[in-house]
Amino acid sequence: MDTYSPTDRTQVRRLPKRGVYDKAQIHAILDEGFICHAGFVVDGQPYVIPTGYARSGDQIYIHGSAASRMLRALADGIELCVTVTLVDGFVLARSAFHHSMNYRSVVVLGHARLVTDPEEKLAALRCFTNHILPGRWDEVRQPAEQELKSTTVLALPLDEVSAKVRTGGPIDDEDDYALPVWAGVVPIERQLGEPVPDVRLLPGVAAFDKRRFTRFRRK
Repeated sequence: MDTYSPTDRTQVRRLPKRGVYDKAQIHAILDEGFICHAGFVVDGQPYVIPTGYARSGDQIYIHGSAASRMLRALADGIELCVTVTLVDGFVLARSAFHHSMNYRSVVVLGHARLVTDPEEKLAALRCFTNHILPGRWDEVRQPAEQELKSTTVLALPLDEVSAKVRTGGPIDDEDDYALPVWAGVVPIERQLGEPVPDVRLLPGVAAFDKRRFTRFRRK
């Protein structure tokens, strides 16, 4: 299937025309982002924790220290909500009420699975590394056995998932179009600064080409 089937929990109800269930669009949003927010409840206390993630097919991986309270709780199978949001522009209207933002967001609901298979765990860590910088995994030292033991990896299937997207300019009340106030969209673009070499970089190591971060190129 080319789309995810919305459930009662993932159906976009507020402004449903902005709801997106197309797999390609949802994957594109997840692949462009770097940070997700993981929401869960432990002993009646809600938590929302920002963390890195990476997508592989129809699942996303999150990882961290084996001592992480969040990962230990999620590995026990409690309910999990993961969100990813990309802000594309500020929408300036002629009235305060109609100011908005253009954005792309994804919400994933479900239960995380502890990754115990060594090959899958290594593949997930490769996915994390290359999600930050394509091809980086093959350039660096691979994880040692103790590093693998001290790292927990969880997989969350993209079973219950939907996206919500806003594009376009402000939507003002008809009478407000006569106001002499600037209105429109101010785009937000992510940019990379110049790479700063580590102080202990070995002599002769080639300069880093920041163009390798392909997701930062202007479309």
